[in-house]
Amino acid sequence: MNTGLIIFFALLGGLLLWGILLYNQLVLLKNNTAKAWSNIEVLLKQRNTELPKLIAVCKEHMEYEQTTLQKVMEARNRVVSAMQFGNMGALEAADNALRIGLGNLFAVAEAYPELKASESFQHLRERITGLEDSIADRREFYNDSAALNNTRIEQFPDLIIAKSFSFKPFRLLSFKSEEIADVDVAAHFTAGT
Repeated sequence: MNTGLIIFFALLGGLLLWGILLYNQLVLLKNNTAKAWSNIEVLLKQRNTELPKLIAVCKEHMEYEQTTLQKVMEARNRVVSAMQFGNMGALEAADNALRIGLGNLFAVAEAYPELKASESFQHLRERITGLEDSIADRREFYNDSAALNNTRIEQFPDLIIAKSFSFKPFRLLSFKSEEIADVDVAAHFTAGT
């Protein structure tokens, strides 16, 4: 066999192997990002399961704060709806509203000593706070995974494989201005009095 032909097939085989390796790495990144999003959804579902219990406990003690409770439940319902329809933009907005509502609920609860003393309230508050912390961690991990995926599919030579097999970028989760603004603590303490 001709030496030139052997070199040609060796280069062709090397190129094919390189393409397969790049493709597999991109698939791994895509699947890791999808898994990170699924982990967020699991935590959101757990939090949404706990919220009605928290609202029920609060209703027993908070006669005058029905609008605060109502806002939390409305935001929870928007989160559930967005999750069912897979609408990431609506989910992000609803989740932000829910976190703000929960912060307000916990701040207003400070004005109700019997509620603060309730073992059920304390347990649910700790559970939901723990879930919120886990959601924040998972959001960060998701953004890291999405950014890595998005960078790789835009870099040469990965770009060639990504375009050939229609790899799409993932949307990064971002914070709304309300979430990064300073909290007016005094307003929360005067709201319950």
